[in-house]
Amino acid sequence: MGVSKKKIHYQVSKLDTDLIQRLDGTIYLDKSAISKIKSSIGYTSSVELDTSDIQNRHGLDSVLDTEKNKLIDEKSEQISYLKEQLNKKDGQLSIKDEQIKSLVEIQNQTQNLLDQQQRLALQDKKLLEEYKAEIKELKSLNIPKQGSEKDDSIPKENSAENRVKEPQNKKWWHFGRRM
Repeated sequence: MGVSKKKIHYQVSKLDTDLIQRLDGTIYLDKSAISKIKSSIGYTSSVELDTSDIQNRHGLDSVLDTEKNKLIDEKSEQISYLKEQLNKKDGQLSIKDEQIKSLVEIQNQTQNLLDQQQRLALQDKKLLEEYKAEIKELKSLNIPKQGSEKDDSIPKENSAENRVKEPQNKKWWHFGRRM
């Protein structure tokens, strides 16, 4: 009823004793006693309140529905925006993946080229060593023969020894002189 127990006890104490029955310390009231108490405290029946409550509830429900719809619309806009952002990020990630893949391929090609370059450098080094060994052999064979005027094995003008020694014999300060 929306009032305190003290107020109800006060109203019960004002009632006639024939409307009140006591049994094992419990007070039992008649319907007429209950209606007198309700009227004295100004209680209106729930049936009357229900019609006004129903009207109030319908108004509140419509307000709540509009608020819910606004929130749903806002949240759906946010969700669509976030989905759009995710799609953009996915596109960017796929582009980055392709770039990384191409960079890895380029790196592998570069590594292969470096390996080839190193192999070629080793081959060149081996060839140079072979040439040096051949030159040493030719120098050892280039000993002039006694008794013959011509050296049939290697002419002196084209020999490797003469080609190597010629630039060393020339000095830079002999500009005008002939040798």
